[in-house]
Amino acid sequence: MNKKLVALAVAGAFALPLAAQAQTANVTLYGRLNMDLEFIKGQQTAADGGGNPTVNRVSSNSSRLGVRGTESLGGGLNAIFQIESNVSGDTGNSSSSGLASRETFVGLQGSWGKGTIGKFLMPLDDLHPIFGNAPTLTTSILATAALWAQGPQSKANGGFDARLGNSIRYDSPNFSGFTTAWQYSTRDSSGFANGADNGDHASELRHAYVAGGNLIYANGPWQAGIAFERNQKVRGPSLKDTDWTATVAYDFGTIMQGFGLRLAAVYERTDFDTGCTVATALSGSGCDLKRDFWGVSGTIPVGGGKVYLWYGRAGEGKGSAQDGTQIGGLVKGSDSKATH
Repeated sequence: MNKKLVALAVAGAFALPLAAQAQTANVTLYGRLNMDLEFIKGQQTAADGGGNPTVNRVSSNSSRLGVRGTESLGGGLNAIFQIESNVSGDTGNSSSSGLASRETFVGLQGSWGKGTIGKFLMPLDDLHPIFGNAPTLTTSILATAALWAQGPQSKANGGFDARLGNSIRYDSPNFSGFTTAWQYSTRDSSGFANGADNGDHASELRHAYVAGGNLIYANGPWQAGIAFERNQKVRGPSLKDTDWTATVAYDFGTIMQGFGLRLAAVYERTDFDTGCTVATALSGSGCDLKRDFWGVSGTIPVGGGKVYLWYGRAGEGKGSAQDGTQIGGLVKGSDSKATH
């Protein structure tokens, strides 16, 4: 009984100052539901039955609900936090909509920049709004990431557009239009099994990690950015995958009144390590699979909305790997390109 009373007394002692501090915090509840109806016609492989099936479906694109807060610690230093959850407005599927299933972190922010720890997208993803993905709010088949960075693929399948747990990140302040961000994600045992985006015990044992950074310029009508991401031993021991992306945009509307046109372009090079066996080494075959991707986009304001047009082309898989080698959606060989 005495132990219980002591515990209650300690809890009460902490409760009062915490409640007083909470009164100075700025906490915001936010969210959005972004639903669409899609009509898709594709072509199946022979193994899947062939034919050109037409699919009608409802998708919940990047719908979310979250809470974020800021509290002053004095001297220009702020404590920040965010807990963001996916909302499956189309199905209510709880398996993909758990608490903290999206951008979730805690950190400190000051004149020196912002440092956070938690679960969030890599700096490479910050380049998407420059090219123009943001106006559409699409994360389904219409998203630029459907080809760019192998967005639909997990880290285990060679994707570069995943939201990674177990991450630490630094975002710089703005220096005359320039900002930079750097992130490191451990692949430790707190993640799911089978190489999910949070990591697993096998990744931890082989000291796998994901690292990346970006440099972005935004001033007047110009926006530009360059970013890289490195998956070290993520798909397997000794495998190293790298993505380099550069994008630039120019907004005529900022200098010509009544002429609302924004043009953008993007270029990406992905380089996958396929791993050399003794047989491939003796045959003289190499170990890399590469792909070039480029795209152009235009955004035109129309009334209260926007018309967004874009074209993207992923080149054929190339490099020194054998024909037929596949990582995610990328295959080495002729007739393996894709357009969007």
